[in-house]
Amino acid sequence: MSGIGAVLGSTGIPFAAASLGAGAASVRPPSKPIQSAVQHLAAGLVFAAAAAELVPDLLEHHEKLAVAIGFGVGIVFMLFVRRVGESSSEGKRGLITTVAVDVFIDGLLIGIGLAEGGKTGLLLAIALTGELAFLGLAVSAALGDSGASRQFVVSTTAALAALIVPGGLVGFYALGGLTGGPLSAVVAFATVALLYLVTEELLIEAHEAPETSISTSLFFVGFLALLLVHMAA
Repeated sequence: MSGIGAVLGSTGIPFAAASLGAGAASVRPPSKPIQSAVQHLAAGLVFAAAAAELVPDLLEHHEKLAVAIGFGVGIVFMLFVRRVGESSSEGKRGLITTVAVDVFIDGLLIGIGLAEGGKTGLLLAIALTGELAFLGLAVSAALGDSGASRQFVVSTTAALAALIVPGGLVGFYALGGLTGGPLSAVVAFATVALLYLVTEELLIEAHEAPETSISTSLFFVGFLALLLVHMAA
């Protein structure tokens, strides 16, 4: 399979999963407790993606300066994203922007993995499929709860999910050959973006509903599920 074919095939699976999740939420909007549960689960999956896929790479390559630079740039960028969201009259703009960054980065990781050869990119696509399915459901539910029309919810969430495709192409063709410090800086930046999505968006949204033992437990269920997928590989 050609490079572009491999990228489209690997990113198409999580894109379809996110779109299906969004469609399900738009047809039958979940209640606040269900939204909170889904957001906890999505947060666990995203957190596990950072912990299992990204942090080990940073520890393995020992590029301290590059990691510090990547983290610094990531922090500044995500704070800028938050400021954009806070300055907007649209209450969910910050969430949309953050998820857009996260989905694009997921594509980058798949593309880089495919460029490295072996099964890395495909395994990442499988692991991220569950993450994006529940992320699409969570975003769709949050947008619907804010009063957006069904057409806007579906089209916006589908557009967000589609960002994984250009992310995969950029990762494969532009970043696939990176090694050493530059690669570590990119991975560090990606780590910040994923952790920001968990701590500043998904969990904050989830905590708008009363906490229950089930919703809290689902964060750890999501983390464990992706961790087991990684271990099975």
